Formats: sequence, structure tokens, C-alpha cells
Amino acid sequence: MKILVTGGAGYIGSHTVLSLLENSYQVVVYDNLSNSSIESIARVQALTNKEVDFIEGDIKDKAKLRQIFSEHKIDAVIHFAALKAVGESMHKPLSYYQSNIHGTICLLEVMEEYNVNEFIFSSSATVYGEENNVPYVETMSLGTPASPYGASKVMIERVLQDQAFANNSFRGVSLRYFNPIGAHESGEIGEDPKGIPNNLLPYVAQVAVGKREKLSIFGGDYPTADGSCERDYLHVVDLAKGHVAAVKWLEKNQSFKGIEAFNLGTGVAVSVFSIVKAFELASAVNIPFEIAARRAGDLPAFWANADKASEKLQWQAEKTLEEMMIDTFRWQSKYPNGYAHD
Repeated sequence: MKILVTGGAGYIGSHTVLSLLENSYQVVVYDNLSNSSIESIARVQALTNKEVDFIEGDIKDKAKLRQIFSEHKIDAVIHFAALKAVGESMHKPLSYYQSNIHGTICLLEVMEEYNVNEFIFSSSATVYGEENNVPYVETMSLGTPASPYGASKVMIERVLQDQAFANNSFRGVSLRYFNPIGAHESGEIGEDPKGIPNNLLPYVAQVAVGKREKLSIFGGDYPTADGSCERDYLHVVDLAKGHVAAVKWLEKNQSFKGIEAFNLGTGVAVSVFSIVKAFELASAVNIPFEIAARRAGDLPAFWANADKASEKLQWQAEKTLEEMMIDTFRWQSKYPNGYAHD
């Protein structure tokens, strides 16, 4: 099979490309490099000793997409390409709706033109919104997320359902995941945000290697055990394997029609303070921090029930919190400036 991975040079994308190659899939990566680096693909090729076809471009560019589908016999698409910062989306909603929703529609339109009907969507736990109780299960209704980022994911899931209803050949999987952290055990690929990190662990890691002075923890008075937000953190390598499991599930279940949602998570909520403590233990580095104001769009706590993925996809998160910390520190220590050349 040949799989098109949009956003494949990004953090989750690059780990998934590596996992696909390890499972003998052919891969075409399409990425505009707005928050990623071509270096990640070079390293994935070096780690696997396999080739990747890389095309630079934006998912809103239908002419470029048509070129890919005409030049390659694409069997399935894994769609990561999106803007992804909850906080930023509160200030730039139009950018998020334009990139995430309009971009996905462009991709789906070109897929339909070329009769490509297998789709794996990088969704998010934020689709459950504030109305649903934790732990989240896939039978819950889509909620009303607190951010435009989350709202864009809800809208795309609805678009996919409607497309599958209208086109009986179109089918896919929405993978709703939580907080991916960690890096490949080689330390060669990891999370490399451009500018100031929006996510917790990259910021912690940059403080550890001296790139940042201290960590700001957004809110210390939430109704949680220690007052900080609680999230379901899972290792990015486990997450990548979840995408491969979804591809295999579609391959195996040819009679399946429609869109199926799966949670990918550990089923355990870990607080921000606990993450900082775990990182300090793994790295033997003290992480100075301050409590800052709460961040718009953040919920106090959420985590997954991932039983469905375990039962149907034969997938479960395997790596420990300690491994997540060790792998992150190895990557950041080895490459303090990420993929940028020192």
C-alpha cells in the first residue's frame, strides 16, 4: 500500500511515517513546513534505511494535491496537517477554521476526484467538549469545545460522517487522542516547535537545557488533586503505532462502511506538577517554575477510556511515564536547537 501522510514532517507525523515504513508501507509526505522541518524526514529515512517521497505544499492548494494523486497511486490518506495550539486558536480563529476545516475539505474533494476512499483522521479528545464526563468514551456525543481548535476538529468529524453517508465507498477512522509526548528512543526525532512552545513538555525540556529561564504553569487552582491541569499523556511512538493499527484495521475489515472513532490514550490522568517532578527525576535537572494565570480554553482534567482501541485495533499504550521523560530529555539534550543546525 502507498499512503499519503499530510503534515508528515511534523512531530506526530514523522513518528507515524517511521512506523509505517517499519511496517513495509510506501509513504508520500505532503507538508508546508510551517511548523516542521524537512530534516525530520531525512532522519526517518536514515533510521529505517527506506525512501520517502516528500512534496512541499499546503493542503489548501488543490492543484498541488491533484499533482500528487495523478503521479502516485495513493491507497489511503493519514491526515495530520493542521494548526494545533489551543491558546493560539482563541486569538486567531479564522486561521484555524481556514487551515483545518477548509484545508480538509480541499483534501477530501481531491481524494474524491481520484477515487481514493480510505481516510485516517488525526482528531482530538477536545471533540468531547465540556458537556461530557470523564473518562471519555466513543459513544458520547460530540461536544462543544472551549476553543476554535477543538471546534475545528468537531466540524471535520461531522464532515467525514456526512461524506461517508453521501459516498458509500468512503470510509475512515477518527483517532481521538490526548497529549502525545516523548521522542523516538534513538533521540534522532522528537518535538521541535518553532518559536515559544505551546505544549508543556517541550517547554520543560527547553528549560532543562537552558534555552528557557523557567516554566510558566497556567493555573494552580483548578479543582484537581494538586490544583494543576490533569491530562492523559501518551508516548508519541505508541501513538504512531495506533495510526498503523488503524490502517491495518481498515485493510482487514473491507466490509466496514462509514467512519469509526477510537480514543488513543493511557486511561490515566497526570497533573502538570507530576510531569515536572517526573522530568526532574528522569533528567536530574531542577526545573524552576511559576504559577501563571489560567489559559483560555483549558479544561481542568480529561482522560481516555481506550478499551475500544484495545479490543478492535489490538492497540494499547505500552510505554511508561518515565520512558516518556527519558526519551524527551535524550532528544532535547542531543539537539538543544531541535532540527536547526547549531
